[in-house]
Amino acid sequence: MYLLRKGKTPNQAHVGIPEGLYEEEHGRDGFSGPASHLYRTHPPTAWVRIEGPLKPRAFSCTKLWEGDGLVRDGEAIPVMKSRDAILSVVRHKETMTSFIRNGDGDELWFVHRGRGRFETDYGVLPYEAGDYVVIPKGTTYRVHVDDGPTDGLIVETPEPIVMPDRGPLGHHALFDKGVLVAPELEAIEPSEAEDQPWEIRIKRQGAFTNVVYPFYPMDVVGWKGDLWVAKLNVRDFRPVTSPRYHLPPSAHVTFQAGGCLVSTFAPRPLETDPEALRVPFYHRNMDYDEVLFYHQGEFFSRAGIEAGMLTLHPQGIHHGPQPQAVQAAKGKTYTNEVAVMIESQSPFEVAPQMERVEVDNYAVSWSRG
Repeated sequence: MYLLRKGKTPNQAHVGIPEGLYEEEHGRDGFSGPASHLYRTHPPTAWVRIEGPLKPRAFSCTKLWEGDGLVRDGEAIPVMKSRDAILSVVRHKETMTSFIRNGDGDELWFVHRGRGRFETDYGVLPYEAGDYVVIPKGTTYRVHVDDGPTDGLIVETPEPIVMPDRGPLGHHALFDKGVLVAPELEAIEPSEAEDQPWEIRIKRQGAFTNVVYPFYPMDVVGWKGDLWVAKLNVRDFRPVTSPRYHLPPSAHVTFQAGGCLVSTFAPRPLETDPEALRVPFYHRNMDYDEVLFYHQGEFFSRAGIEAGMLTLHPQGIHHGPQPQAVQAAKGKTYTNEVAVMIESQSPFEVAPQMERVEVDNYAVSWSRG
């Protein structure tokens, strides 16, 4: 179809929105397909009641890790699942006594809290809060905890995790591959390594097979190739910004795995043009379920969000800033937030145990603040 224009609209999307109107983007294929902008007299999230499977939901992962004890030490607990990704939360209080190997897919760890080391086939990789760690399918590894409990979010994907094509921005945009950190081959086996059997738990189709060796299985002394465990910290992520136009979330895509996209919202300057929109525009998620994990900072698109929370906005339902956030953003020049967005083309199913840590009345908080 071709471009049409009817009624009262600005010439440029996200800029010069007429006073008293609210701009909504109705698009396809995330934010890269055909789209129209609708100018409404009321925020499309100003509902007073919402019932049914598309209701936006929010959960406190902090309660999973600490309060209710739903996450046992060293066990990854699935919280949402789709054909494109399985999202799990994990807590490690102590170093793992056995190794694990995922035969179902790649794993992308995001470290929320804690410090330690991943011991892998490819060597040892230190981690800290704010680290992404990509573990390719079939890699044997275990977690060494060095400083306090390690709390994290794991994104498991059946398709390989890759860096998306940056198009005209070039392959150095958002982050240069040179900032990725690889493991170092170093021996950290315990003194009793040769005096006890060692177990590797291999996951395939959700079930585990236990393999026991009479020797320490981390015996790799060299490797070469282009498939390896890699680390990226959010401080090395350099967001693309525009002083005169609010960029869509797709500008912040960090990793891709088939129908799953992982984006990073990092501290960045806001638009300086006084007519430009400074907060995420209203939109209906038509082709992706959208999950956000809030790591740290001040989440400027709405109030009531704390570090360690997880939100879900399904396909087909409106999403956008709280009305108060639009006014508050006018006096700000910079965002101070770190959040991870996971999008899935296939719908997410929420695990039943998440109801115990669900935030009450989150769906109606978009309209009343």
